[in-house]
Amino acid sequence: MKIKVKNLGVLKQAEFTLGDITIICGKNNTGKTYATYALFGFLYTWQRIFSIKINDNYIKKLLTDGVIILDIKEYVQQAQQIVQNACHKYTQQLSRIFATSVDRFKETEFQVIMNIQNINFSSSFEQIMSTANAELFSITKNEESTDLFITLLVEKEQVKIPTNIIERIIADALKDIIFVQLFPRPFIASAERTGAAIFRQELNFPRNRLLEEIGQTDKNINPMELLFKDYGDYALPIKTNMDFTRQLETIVKKTSFITENHPDVLADFADIIGGEYTVTRNDELYYVPKKNKRLKLSMDESSSAVRSLLDIGFYLRHEAQIGDLLMVDEPELNLHPENQRRIARLFARLVNLGIKVFITTHSDYIIKELNTLIMLNHDKPYLKEIAEVEGYKSTELISHEKIKVYIAEEALIQLEGRTRKTKCQTLTMADISPELGVEARSFDTTIETMNRIQEAIVWGEE
Repeated sequence: MKIKVKNLGVLKQAEFTLGDITIICGKNNTGKTYATYALFGFLYTWQRIFSIKINDNYIKKLLTDGVIILDIKEYVQQAQQIVQNACHKYTQQLSRIFATSVDRFKETEFQVIMNIQNINFSSSFEQIMSTANAELFSITKNEESTDLFITLLVEKEQVKIPTNIIERIIADALKDIIFVQLFPRPFIASAERTGAAIFRQELNFPRNRLLEEIGQTDKNINPMELLFKDYGDYALPIKTNMDFTRQLETIVKKTSFITENHPDVLADFADIIGGEYTVTRNDELYYVPKKNKRLKLSMDESSSAVRSLLDIGFYLRHEAQIGDLLMVDEPELNLHPENQRRIARLFARLVNLGIKVFITTHSDYIIKELNTLIMLNHDKPYLKEIAEVEGYKSTELISHEKIKVYIAEEALIQLEGRTRKTKCQTLTMADISPELGVEARSFDTTIETMNRIQEAIVWGEE
């Protein structure tokens, strides 16, 4: 999947392709967060903004004959147009995604380009539409089949729901069958996560705003109008991140595939934070250090590193699904360099388990550790020996082909509709070698400058 943007924040024109690990690095205020938020917003909302039209005659036939068969390939042929229309609609909603002025996105373009050849029909599908009193109709698809069967389960007189609702339910089923396989389910850990860990009990945004406004208005105010008012004070990635933190009492009742099948990953994560998180029945969140399991620390008593990894820890244990996209804004936040290295190794393991990873970073340690994992991923005896001596597991090694790295920077590019190249803010793809890893000049320039200055200081008198 390729994403193309124009006039998105400081990004004049840019494009990037999702890899198994996608990294955007660069200096501050260069567009990394804008690209991340725009991608997350699309992946989070696409099911609501995609529109598939079901011919009215199909609905009439269903209610007359009791069954219809839709050819899914007919809708696959429309897939690119469906996505294009959705991108246009999504662009118009960017101000709500970012919780900012509409004027900021007047000239913005957001486009998703996908390969419809990747759509397959190997999975089965089954859904029953029910009311409180009866099952009304079923939607089914057999493995490998391209036919979708919609079958009435009651007499048509008993179907009391409007035809437009029936059409929407069928359209939603087609969206799931065609597009879920193309668009990963996103989970984001925003840069604001450290504060959210401390103030999670106070993060009910609608409730707090509702109480605030009721307190400032006269007694004739209609509370229901306030309840359903849309408050756009926070960007969507931050809202969803905060909501996740706020709902931990419910989330801990779930079990991820990692917990069930790969407890060693959780054990390694526990080593990184030096303990474990726990949520009590009273929805109290604590950190329990490994060295003293009788001690329970609240989040404001815990280290900033413990708080910064909270969301990732609960995601791994309770939410992770194969095919997800884990998005982390600055994973190095509050981490010692050694733990930055270990987080890089954790990301590689997740990729090898089937979870895609998307990060923005300023960390040279993370990039260099990924380089090590790339360079060790060769079938050479001396590399295997190094990996064993240094404690690297085969499950942490990764192919360079799975990684995409982009540098947010000013560069000469040819803008669409122009014949000459223009210097502007964009995303430049970094070279990645199987022998040497990522060429991250965004960091290299700074490191080389520091080395030059220090060498001048040490050897300047000679």
